[in-house]
Amino acid sequence: MDPAEGNAIPNGKGHEAGEEITASAKTQADDSENPHGNDSTGANLPESQEFSSGMEDKKTTRFTDFEGKTSFGMSVFNLGNAIMGSGILGLAYAMANTGVILFLVLLTVVAVLSSYSIHLLLKSSGIVGIRAYEQLGYRAFGTPGKMAAGIAITLQNIGAMSSYLYIVKSEFPLVIQAFLKVDQPAGEWFLNGNYLVIIVSVGIILPLALMKQLGYLGYTSGFSLSCMVFFLISVIYKKFNIACPFVGVALNGTTSALNVSAMDPGGEEDPACIPKMANLNSQTAYTIPILAFAFVCHPEVLPIYTELRNATKKKMQHVANISITVMYGMYFLAALFGYLTFYGEVEAELLHTYSRIDPYDTLILCVRVAVLTAVTLTVPIVLFPVRRAIQQMMFPNKTFNWPRHIAIAFILLTFINLLVIFAPNILGIFGIIGATSAPCLIFIFPAVFYIRIVPKEDEPLRSVPKILAACFAGIGFLFMVMSLSFIIIDWTSGSSKASSGH
Repeated sequence: MDPAEGNAIPNGKGHEAGEEITASAKTQADDSENPHGNDSTGANLPESQEFSSGMEDKKTTRFTDFEGKTSFGMSVFNLGNAIMGSGILGLAYAMANTGVILFLVLLTVVAVLSSYSIHLLLKSSGIVGIRAYEQLGYRAFGTPGKMAAGIAITLQNIGAMSSYLYIVKSEFPLVIQAFLKVDQPAGEWFLNGNYLVIIVSVGIILPLALMKQLGYLGYTSGFSLSCMVFFLISVIYKKFNIACPFVGVALNGTTSALNVSAMDPGGEEDPACIPKMANLNSQTAYTIPILAFAFVCHPEVLPIYTELRNATKKKMQHVANISITVMYGMYFLAALFGYLTFYGEVEAELLHTYSRIDPYDTLILCVRVAVLTAVTLTVPIVLFPVRRAIQQMMFPNKTFNWPRHIAIAFILLTFINLLVIFAPNILGIFGIIGATSAPCLIFIFPAVFYIRIVPKEDEPLRSVPKILAACFAGIGFLFMVMSLSFIIIDWTSGSSKASSGH
């Protein structure tokens, strides 16, 4: 259930202005002809009723009737948390495979494009008075548009959730093992990632995912982001704490030198300790999808927009720009300092690289707990749009009901747990989904919906905004083809780290 629907179905709870909202919802329902032949009003409004007035009668844009309750700051937290995913752990590895300058250029481009894309979404939703991605698709292309958006959101967010839970599965056992100082695990159940990921899903994620509205998750979002800030500070601190040709410690306590000395006999600096400004290799293919994945928050934009207090398009664009800018800064710093700590030795999962040096480092253990917390608390936020999409696709005109709300969340989490327990490696998950659904949600859909939804009287097809939008969709398509072909080439040549888990 998503805030837009939570407000559309007045239950009198949680609204100071409960009566007024109910009254306005009733008059709206009577004014607009109801396409579903469901003439009940008030609490029984079907989920899609919220959008029907926009479709039936262009003069009333229905969502202006709702009072959003979420403050500007909380909305930034929520959107920031939607953006900030486990992608941040792969960014140092991405930088090692692109070089510092190229990475910065790519990151900047992706951030600017994401912001433009949100602008397109907000403008389309403003014109038709709809705040749901699937319904924008429906307005633009009828049922196929709705299904395409719903399926892309489902795939994208299931990919995101599985990568988050994959981190829980791979990190949590190591953290417990280090806290208990167990060198050789003898198969204890509490050191088994598969059990732990199920426990976390049932104990923490499921209860949060059962909330009726996204707004209640604002506090967990703030907490989640502060955990990531702690992660960033620690990465920066560690850079000045670890000598360059670093010495790895295997878990059995023997020391294995990865590099003998920083100075060659000629007195020159070790080439392994000089950052590369630009660097292209077979793994570069992965960095583009990982970066694209880094700013995907598009399914969550419209629900957050609905809950924003005194929402205007301009205000929501500010929320988006601030969230993207803050995340952009955090991403770059985390990637830069992670890379400058390990250079070419950095792993696809940054935190694993630290534990090669000292598995019992207290700071790194705390960082890992923080990252686990942050990642776990992001899962419910990402689950909301998927459940929304499934409801829009399968039960378009049913009212809210708890059993279905709970069942969808339960089935989704079960499915993702199975995926995570049997999936090979985090990069494979990132790469493939990043290469397919992310370009659709960031580039292609917002642009195509915009071109179809903005009336030709306002902007003819040859007008600058529409030509820009068309180019934008083209970029997305190129981007998708390029990433996918890279990944396929990489897999067939067998050099990929994704196909052979490390």
